[in-house]
Amino acid sequence: MSLTRRMLLGAGLSSAAAALAGCAENPAPTWAEPATAPPAVPVAGEVAVAPSTSSATTAVTPAQTRAAAPPAYAARVQNVLTKYLKPTPDNPKHPGYAGAVALVMVDGKTTLHTAVGHALRYQAGPVELPASKRVAAKPDSIFDLASLTKVYTALLVLQLVDKGKVDLAAPVQKYLPEFTGTGKNKITIAMLLAHTSALPVGAKVTGMTNNTARWKSVLTTPLVKGGVPGTTFRYSSVGLMVLGRLVEKLTGKTLDKALRDNLLTPLGLKDTGFQPLKWVSAKQRLVATDARSSRGLLRGTVHDDVCNHLGGIAGHAGIFGTAKDVAVIGQLMLNGGTYNGKRLLSAALLKQALTNVNKGKPAIDAERPKRTADHGLGVELNQPWFMGKLASPTTFGHTGFTGTSLLVSPARKTVVVLLTNRAHPNWSWSNPDTHRVAVHNAIA
Repeated sequence: MSLTRRMLLGAGLSSAAAALAGCAENPAPTWAEPATAPPAVPVAGEVAVAPSTSSATTAVTPAQTRAAAPPAYAARVQNVLTKYLKPTPDNPKHPGYAGAVALVMVDGKTTLHTAVGHALRYQAGPVELPASKRVAAKPDSIFDLASLTKVYTALLVLQLVDKGKVDLAAPVQKYLPEFTGTGKNKITIAMLLAHTSALPVGAKVTGMTNNTARWKSVLTTPLVKGGVPGTTFRYSSVGLMVLGRLVEKLTGKTLDKALRDNLLTPLGLKDTGFQPLKWVSAKQRLVATDARSSRGLLRGTVHDDVCNHLGGIAGHAGIFGTAKDVAVIGQLMLNGGTYNGKRLLSAALLKQALTNVNKGKPAIDAERPKRTADHGLGVELNQPWFMGKLASPTTFGHTGFTGTSLLVSPARKTVVVLLTNRAHPNWSWSNPDTHRVAVHNAIA
């Protein structure tokens, strides 16, 4: 088995070895058809979208609903989602995921919001739970969004740019003098957002006694061997970790509070945030991820190892949320920085952020050889490896390791959110890109 990005994120041979051990420490259980299938969730009618007003329900009032026939793609998406609840030819040994939620918005209206499978199916081992103890996935299930967190962090940084507190072309060291190391004086804020900083995927945060030491390690992470800032696309979680610290320093708030005050509260998003065990009252809404015995069952605890070591709050991972709340983030960007009459970002800056800033640059990604450098300031652009037939020069979005994704097609005025728990019970069981492409192709 080769060392993947997940194994290298925490850096150090010892942690990589531990990751390898975690994959092999228990034989994979034999997959079996559930004794009782969860009830089917009907395709939603066309619903006018407004910020969430309740964390307990996704129901809409009759006044909000207009009678409308389901879109042509509704049945196709439902079929795709259901297909991956079992092994498939492109993933023959295991199901693609235990459960999934998909939401589609077109021109500001929700045309599809559906759930399949289970939010919880396995206990640590991993061992399949009896049918009576499994928890069905629902449209308002709360997922570990993983690297979708990077989009939120980028938006917080762009807000600081709008306020004149950050210059995208300025060196990171202007704001964070502790961001030290050979060649790092040439790294700008824009390079971190575009993943051209020459920083590696992950930072070493294990074996340290406190968060002060861990964050010092993050900020002093050296460049990759031979890396030259500004020349090559290399996906780097470290860059967004650094930007999270930048947000904290310039707002004077911890990242979770900056997120709450500057994005979540203005948008009315009550089902989004770091450390959900502190704010989710209905715990059955939490979707499980890992169930290997190396960390035990994870449900409401961040899956990303580095973020977990950093206390569950970081710029690259750690946010949990619902499909409905994630869709609002997509709609905010599709609207040019406004949502429900509130402007959170200037249209001019957002237009810049959604433009390919990496034209002509090579991309290095051993896991995804078809990936190109096309990237805006915080979002992927025109990436068929997860966007499928919805990919275009203006289509933007992001993915998350746990099986999550956000896609926005301005040409179609469409927002697509796909949240799966493909890392439940073991992230090595499936490739989430196959599910993303299949769903996006069904919509296209």
